[in-house]
Order: sequence, then C-alpha cells, then structure tokens
Amino acid sequence: MEISAAGRLEVRITTADVGKRVSVRSLIEHGPSGEKFSDTVGVLTSWDNGVLRITRKSGESVRVAESALVAGKVVPAAPARRRGPAASYEELARITARGWRPVESERLGEWELRAAAGFTRRANSVLPLGDPGLPLDDALTAVRRWYAARGLPAYVQTATGAEGAQELLCAELERRGWVREVTAELWTGALAPVADLGGDTSGVLLSRDADEAWLARYRRKGVGHVALRVLGGGAPRPGGPSVWFATVPGDENAEAPAAIGRCVVDGRWAGFAAVEVDPARRREGLATAVMAALAARALEEGASAAWLQVETDNEGARALYDRLGFAPHHAYHHYRAPEEPASEGTAPYSSAPVGDGTS
Repeated sequence: MEISAAGRLEVRITTADVGKRVSVRSLIEHGPSGEKFSDTVGVLTSWDNGVLRITRKSGESVRVAESALVAGKVVPAAPARRRGPAASYEELARITARGWRPVESERLGEWELRAAAGFTRRANSVLPLGDPGLPLDDALTAVRRWYAARGLPAYVQTATGAEGAQELLCAELERRGWVREVTAELWTGALAPVADLGGDTSGVLLSRDADEAWLARYRRKGVGHVALRVLGGGAPRPGGPSVWFATVPGDENAEAPAAIGRCVVDGRWAGFAAVEVDPARRREGLATAVMAALAARALEEGASAAWLQVETDNEGARALYDRLGFAPHHAYHHYRAPEEPASEGTAPYSSAPVGDGTS
C-alpha cells in the first residue's frame, strides 16, 4: 500500500489509471474474524459511478466502492517467473493456437474466428489478438453471425494474469452479458527436466497417428473425422507443428491402453495434452512416463520449452505438473454470447454446449 511521508495510507490512483495493474486496500463491514480491510491486486478495468472494477489474475472481477478506498497505487507487472522459460502472452497464445488447429478459420481484422463442428471450445472460439478492425459492438455482432451460420454458439477466448493479456476485454464482454463458462490455466516449464524424470520409458509407444487403441482411452467419446483432424494438427505442411501420440499398452485383455498422451512440437515449444491414465493403473508413474517419452522426442526435434493447459480444479494433474517443474503462466477463459433470436438470413445456433477447451 502507498504510505505518505507522514505515515498515512493514501489513494494514489485515479480514473486515468484504468487499464493499469493496481493494488488497493478497502474497508469491509463484515469481514471474517473481525477483519476490517480487504486487499485487491489486479488490472483496473473500470471506474464508473463511484465503483472500481478490478480483474484479478484468475479472471475474478472484484467491485470496490470508491467511498471504501483506504489506499491504492499503480504497481508494476507481476515479477518475472523464477523457473521455466520466459514468454509473452501473445507468443504463447499463438503457439497454443497452432497446437490445436480448427478445421475452418477466418480473419476479422486481427481476430481469428475458429470452428471445428463443436469439438472443444478452443477450436470453436475467437482468438482476439489485436484489433478486430471494427468497433467492439460491431465486431461482436459479426462474431455472432459467423458462428450462428455454422449452428454454433459464439465464444471468445480471453486471458488474464500476464503482461498484454485481456482484462479490459473480459470486462467489456461481461458488461454486454457474455458469460464466462470455463476457466483454466496455461502452465510452462523447461523441457529437459521432463524427459529426465521419466525413468524407464521403453513401454511407451510413439506414433504420428491416433489409432483405434489410442482413441479407446481418449475421454472424448464419439470422435469423428473433424476431431481427428484437430487432434492430428491438420494437414502436414513445411514448417508446421509436429504431432506425436504416445500409448502405453494395457494388459492382454484390456479394452483400452493403460495410458496415452499427445505432444505438439513447434519451434522451441512442446505442448502436452490428452495425458490420460486408466483409473485402475494410477499412481504407477504412467503419466510421467508418457510425458517423458514425448519430451525426449520433442528434444530431438529441437524444442527446449514446454506448455500445457490444466483446469483449475484438477488437483491431481496440477500436483503432477508442479513436480515436473511447470508453473502457471496465465489464466484463460471462454466467454459465451448471451442467447438472442437469430437475425434474418442466419441459422439459429444450437444450445448444446461445446466441449471444454483443455484437451
């Protein structure tokens, strides 16, 4: 908190600081255990009608009455990570998008509209990196029409908690009634330690294709040709990402493999996804072995850094990734458009939910 030379707390932020990262202390009437103050750190996304709105790293929006402010100041960006590779939000956003490609995309200014027949939110949402080339309301109208024409709900994927992320856009979407449905985190780490922690990986089979055995373990059922195109990274192209699938065969009578995983190698980055283990075979180190085998192959192809996406409530996966040296980089969210009657000339979109965007 900002303290004056006289030892008093001071409010040193104004409406001109909207868009900046701030730290504020405010009075609370009925705090737990008799607490009188609440501290909030995040991006100041609005200051209207005597109310401040601050978006935390997690994406949570906090409202603070101006009259309750005790102290406040602009603070620098979050400190540099103590472990793992350095990377900007935009670099990671583009790399992760290349690692989970839709079957159809279109540009709206610097935004990318993506569709894949509803297979995962990541492949069926807008990636808003930059200026859409239109006022926001017009851009969102165009987005809704584009997805409605494909029978899909309109989603916008945003991020919070990193330099250059989209807290202001999140606030604008919420102000317009868009609903945040899914929040997850993107974690990064060094690649070599992942390869070194796997022990014996001789039982892990690597392939360029997701065969029937691999799909039998994959938790998304009814995977069709569209999903296979997304999983496979689309048609191979020079300089494009390199996709690998890992399988640990199950027992002789098993209907599905004991464990599977997927890795996309793209320049210095290796992205892990779909690491799944037979519930009866957990705590045998199979997930670690799968990731180690994929990491070793990614190292051979020149990668040095790794990323993965994990839901905030998946404690088992988070514990594993922490042991492997990963740490959170930023949170990402999918905002769904409020339902409204379809415009003339467009098809109404389906109300069925799209699969989550973490795998």
